[in-house]
Amino acid sequence: MNLTSIGDLARGLTLRTRATDIKTQIETLSYELSTGQVQDISGRLGGDYSQILDLDRSLARLDAFGIATSEATLFTDAMQLGLTTFGDSVADMTASLLAYGTANQPINHEQASVQAKNELDTMISALNSRVGGRSLFSGTATDVSPLPSSDTVLTALKTQLTGHATLADIRLAADTWFNDPTGFDAVIYQGSNNTLAPMQISENESVALPITATDPAFKAALRDVAVAALATDSALAISPDQRTALFTQLGADLANAQDATVKLRAGVGAAEARIEEAATRNSAARTSLEFSRNELIAADPYETAAKLQTVQFQLESLYSVTVRNANLSLVNFLR
Repeated sequence: MNLTSIGDLARGLTLRTRATDIKTQIETLSYELSTGQVQDISGRLGGDYSQILDLDRSLARLDAFGIATSEATLFTDAMQLGLTTFGDSVADMTASLLAYGTANQPINHEQASVQAKNELDTMISALNSRVGGRSLFSGTATDVSPLPSSDTVLTALKTQLTGHATLADIRLAADTWFNDPTGFDAVIYQGSNNTLAPMQISENESVALPITATDPAFKAALRDVAVAALATDSALAISPDQRTALFTQLGADLANAQDATVKLRAGVGAAEARIEEAATRNSAARTSLEFSRNELIAADPYETAAKLQTVQFQLESLYSVTVRNANLSLVNFLR
């Protein structure tokens, strides 16, 4: 019988090569067990990457829409908060003017004008709201606040109202200045006349919020509150009886402006709902795509764990054989 043997150096090389191979298998199986996907993606897909590349492209697009919906949510939430603050001021001023309109007392008139000035500050502050460094109501000029201080507004308006004798003339002058393109829009408004572009929130859906500080609802409310703030100014020379009538008229008009503000809030609320629905759909689509991708390259955890245990046993056995071979000697054989 012919016996084939190899030398000690060759045997050592063979054992080291086998140990390296087993360690490589352990690393591969450990990676697959920890990540849940095969390491040799090309082998799993047979070299055809087209399907997984398409899934990755769709997932990347959904990631972009996820950022867009988050930004849109932040923007609309801040806009809704600003509109709520503005609307609350209008509501408070409406109730106060209607109440002050029933009292023909100079001290009450002074209180009404002071409150109107304070509410005008709040309303302008609400329209100057920012989020993420962007103005909400400045159109495309998001780097500037749309309105100056209330003092600037009142100074400009007082110039237009001074010299008018009747309440009708005063109110007409105020209305004309706020609605004239060369009046409020040119002198006071500092934003852009171009509204923001629609925000893309999904593959085929976008949300537009074309609201600026020059919206008629805003200007009507600002006009009436500003006139109320100037009603007791000596430059206008309005008598107590006229002030009482003026406050009553302004209170009634502000109620209408309040309704218009509510409609703006409803429009923003509808946009918020659409954004939330789009975010939900995008999230569901992402989950579905991730499941499909995992199905292509997923590693069975139970099978992988069993293989890993088997390979670890093989490595331990190899080490045992290596130790035995290392201890072989003629002296030990002759004992």
